[in-house]
Formats: sequence, structure tokens, C-alpha cells
Amino acid sequence: MVDLPTDAVGAAALTLNGVSCTFVSKDDPGQRYTALRDVNLRVGAGEFVSVVGPTGCGKSTLLNVAAGLLAPSTGEVRVFGEVLAGTNTRAGYMFQAESLMPWRTASQNVMAGLEFRGATDARAQAEDWLRRVGLGGFGDRYPHQLSGGMRKRVSLAQTLVLDPDIILMDEPFSALDIQTRQLMENEVLALWAAKRKAVLFITHDLDEAIAMSDRVVCLSAGPAAHLIGEFVIDLPRPRDVAEVRVTPRFVELHQAIWSVLREEVLKGYRQQLAA
Repeated sequence: MVDLPTDAVGAAALTLNGVSCTFVSKDDPGQRYTALRDVNLRVGAGEFVSVVGPTGCGKSTLLNVAAGLLAPSTGEVRVFGEVLAGTNTRAGYMFQAESLMPWRTASQNVMAGLEFRGATDARAQAEDWLRRVGLGGFGDRYPHQLSGGMRKRVSLAQTLVLDPDIILMDEPFSALDIQTRQLMENEVLALWAAKRKAVLFITHDLDEAIAMSDRVVCLSAGPAAHLIGEFVIDLPRPRDVAEVRVTPRFVELHQAIWSVLREEVLKGYRQQLAA
């Protein structure tokens, strides 16, 4: 496990200070569940950070806090040094679940956010981003006319067309087959390298986290999930996510991170069986 030097990345784009999230049952106000406890996390400007942990450990809760969709019970979130109050308007959020509007074409889906902002060139920007993600000839197709991988590309364009300073991604490729998934991972890395936005990436796939990230953060099993390790990923860039997996350094990093995660994953598995 390696501590990240404070000057290793740019100024903090996103900071979580002592964040805890406790939920109260609507049916029984005396029943409480703490999803996250005392989480401290920093994502530098231009840094790609992945969060891994057992199923149900609060990874998506953490991302919702970073997006301003969920207020922490204690602690604070800062965005480029300013305390976050309400929605994080400097972040773009790519959800795990399908988020395209079925009654709109690919182009219309991508331009929706721009239209909301009153952009006069929304269609031109949407078509440009569809070309960037390899869908230049598919702007007039509806979601049901696109494959799963193509819909993910539209969702990616929909997020990036708004040029957010921070990109939040919640297991965006988990439903894809392995070949399509690797293509999408490389696509994201290429687009990220071009603009170097801050990325907070949630995944249950340790291989994916190592292949894509500058740093991997590990969460414990819930309840009261907390950070149990941070690892700097010192693999050279640019990377091909398939090729990098067979390098000796990748194997070393995987073994080191798994040694921290293994018992927590087993604990989460036992909790699921007991539920």
C-alpha cells in the first residue's frame, strides 16, 4: 500500500472530508443504517481514481454524495475548494442503469443537456461527440435500434458533451460483454487523456480499476464502510486495457490490492448469504 504524495496530482477537484451517511427507516425511525463512516477522499484535477469494494459496501452512495444527490449525515464535500451545497454542477454523472430517453434519437439524447442550458449549437455539438465515440452515422437511431455497447457510447457522449470538470461513473460497463467492455474502457481512456478531467470511477472489477486508474481506493464491507487502502497505479500511459493486464507490474498491483480486499469481499459475501 502506497500513500499518495500531496504534490503528486493537481489541485483537488473533489474532496470528501469525514463523510458519513446514515439512513433512517421510514417505518421505524429508531432503526438506522450507516452506509459510510468517516470517509476521507481526494481526487486531484486531471486524476483518474477508482473505488473498489465488496458488493453493497456503499460505492454508489459515495458517488451520489460526490454528485450532490445525497447530503452526508456528517462531514463535507468540497469541489475545487468550495463547500458543495446542493447538486454538483461541475460534475457529469454516467449511471450504471440505462439513462437514455427512448422517444429521442441518439443525437437528441446527447443534445438534451445542452438544450436545457440554452445552447444554440446543441445539435452540432451532439453530432461532433457522437463522431468522437464512433457513432457518427447513428445520430438518427433510437435507443432500441442500438446495441448495448452503442447505447453506452451515446451515454458517454451525453455526459462529456457538457464538458464537466469532474466525471462521475458508476459501473458504467458492467452489463457489457468482455470484448465490448474493453473497447469502451479504451475509448474512455483516450477521451480522458485528451482533456484530463478529474474522474471518480466506481467498479466491482479490480482488473478494470487497475487498468484504467492513476489510483485505486478500497472500501471495506458494510455497514459503516470505510477506506482500508489506497494504491498508486504506476503503470505507464497510454495503456491498452487488455495488454496491460499481462504485464508483471499489473500482476504485482493486483496481488497487493487483493490482499487488502479479499477478507472484506468474503465478509460481504457472508452477509449476503445471511440476509
